[in-house]
Amino acid sequence: MPSALWFAGLAVSFSLLSAIIPVFTVNTPRLLRVLTTLLLCLIGIAALISGLITLSENEVATAELPLGLPWLHWHIRLDALSGFFISLIGVVTVAIGLYSYGYVRGFEHGQDSLIALGGFTGLFLTGMLLVVLADDAFMFMISWELMSLSSYFLVAFHHEHAANRRAAFLYLLMAHVGGLSILLSYGVLASLGDGFTFEAMRAAEIPFGWASLSFILAFIGFGMKAGLLPLHAWLPEAHPVAPSHISALMSGVMLKVAVYGLIRVIFDLIGQFHWQWGVTVLTIGSISALLGVLYALMQNDLKRLLAYSSVENLGIIFIGLGLSILFMSENHRLIATVAFVAALYHSLNHALFKSLLFLGAGSILHSANEQDLEKMGGLLRRMPWTGLFFLIGCISISSLPPFNGFVSEWLTFQAALQTWQLNSGVLRSLLPIAAAMLALTGALAAACFVKVYGIAFLGQARSRHIRRARPVPLSMRVGQGILALFCLLLGLLPVPFISLIDNVPRQVLDQTLTQATAHGWLWLTPVSADTASYGAPLIAIALFIALGLGLWLVGRGIRRVRRCDAWDCGFAPPTPNMQYTSTAFAQPIRRVFGLLFKIEEGVERNQQGKLTHHLKISDRAWGLFYAPIARTVEKAASKITRIQSGNIRTYLGWSLTTLVFLLWVIA
Repeated sequence: MPSALWFAGLAVSFSLLSAIIPVFTVNTPRLLRVLTTLLLCLIGIAALISGLITLSENEVATAELPLGLPWLHWHIRLDALSGFFISLIGVVTVAIGLYSYGYVRGFEHGQDSLIALGGFTGLFLTGMLLVVLADDAFMFMISWELMSLSSYFLVAFHHEHAANRRAAFLYLLMAHVGGLSILLSYGVLASLGDGFTFEAMRAAEIPFGWASLSFILAFIGFGMKAGLLPLHAWLPEAHPVAPSHISALMSGVMLKVAVYGLIRVIFDLIGQFHWQWGVTVLTIGSISALLGVLYALMQNDLKRLLAYSSVENLGIIFIGLGLSILFMSENHRLIATVAFVAALYHSLNHALFKSLLFLGAGSILHSANEQDLEKMGGLLRRMPWTGLFFLIGCISISSLPPFNGFVSEWLTFQAALQTWQLNSGVLRSLLPIAAAMLALTGALAAACFVKVYGIAFLGQARSRHIRRARPVPLSMRVGQGILALFCLLLGLLPVPFISLIDNVPRQVLDQTLTQATAHGWLWLTPVSADTASYGAPLIAIALFIALGLGLWLVGRGIRRVRRCDAWDCGFAPPTPNMQYTSTAFAQPIRRVFGLLFKIEEGVERNQQGKLTHHLKISDRAWGLFYAPIARTVEKAASKITRIQSGNIRTYLGWSLTTLVFLLWVIA
């Protein structure tokens, strides 16, 4: 059978081919759609097979490519860690490939270029795959820039709108700032390891000060790409304006590539664990999780809400990583492994249910040309399959059993509840606070997606576009169905999947979770059977029995009730205007946490005497961190522009001054 590395190379080859093919299908958009769909599915299948072989065999495959610099060829490494993330890329890519066939059909006769969409999607996938496979800093940074630049063009796909161009520019700017920080982190490790290969960096003896500097630079760079607070400004701007299947790739996959990069640097290359690092990651992760879900609750734009929800879920992943670093620093390797596996499992879960939700939002946009929650309603009867799959995504992201989101958050709590094993009293007091913030985050996430599903899919339609909505094409429903099925499988059968993931901590932490699967596929016991256990299949059976019994009782009750018009107390029949709105649903929470938002609210009376209520909720991080930097840059740029006076004598004077200065320096 071909090796895992062979399948990985096949996935990269198909990605490059999908980037080239659009050039040769300029005048045949239907052929382009068919070939792109086929290649995306092949990319995903090859990547998934490669990752599964790597995880099951627990072997490390390496190779060297005759590319790069004359003295530094590209090095490739496929181990358990990269195998896990390449599997994640693969499963989401298959679903998005099928979904895109029906979704992009609406672009065939529009102003937007399908050639650009297909080409840059292929380059985007190529960059992500190569980042995961890279085994030297030079190849990693080239692949990272390819991923960032290609995704910039995808964010700017609908470039006819000024807001989209602004969002794309902000994304590109922050991507390059983050890339520079990652490059400096690798520079520190390379200078101490005497080489740019990851093998040389692993073998280096790194003092605590330099290791901390590399950690800080890597955390800033990868945290910016992951969308952690306060480095998240690009994320709620870029995700809503990209095509929906690209938003699913960016939120579901690209953010996990950032998680992979941070794990690779801290857990593998640096190989040191200090409690100060764990506290930093845990604190930023907790704040990102809580504020991310609060900002999501305030949004009425569906895709913008999902983007802020990604901030929340990446915060949960970093809570797991922070706990793992903390327990490793105290040499509690088993608990550290539980937290590490929880972070990996939530990375996979978020890739599935967030991609599913973005595809659901894209289906609404495709069918009704609407993404404002205030104008939705009643979509369940018009788009039943999309409503079902979206409901599965909402339950999963709300961390409710028996779906996958519950398992990863439950594992995170199991690690956090072992705080009594730490020696430091300060750390023992910090972890309960983080656990409480995680619990509050989970409750607010459930409220957020009750709001989303109730406002969008239940009740009556609030606009003409929604009333005319129709079911989306079959390919779009199949793409959503695949992700929904995986959300259910990872929730019902966590033990087999964790057994497969267990090879990642075996290689990275030199520790396994064999006791988690010691009681068979029915029971998950992360620490021990005496401490805590979770029987997902049994809970699912109980829930399904209760649901079936409830439906049976409701059915019997309906048969006994005489149907007639409800007594309306003499008032007019219900209208869409009488329904709860998205803004009204979030109003109590906005009152409680109002200090965290910048709120502009008021009532105006127009010339006809009609009252208009306006409400604008902004992210305080922009005014606190980014606006001062923007003003400083603009002032500096205005002063520098004085050099461009248009006078040739001034230019010659500057050239002469520069030449004399350089001659003096060289001399």
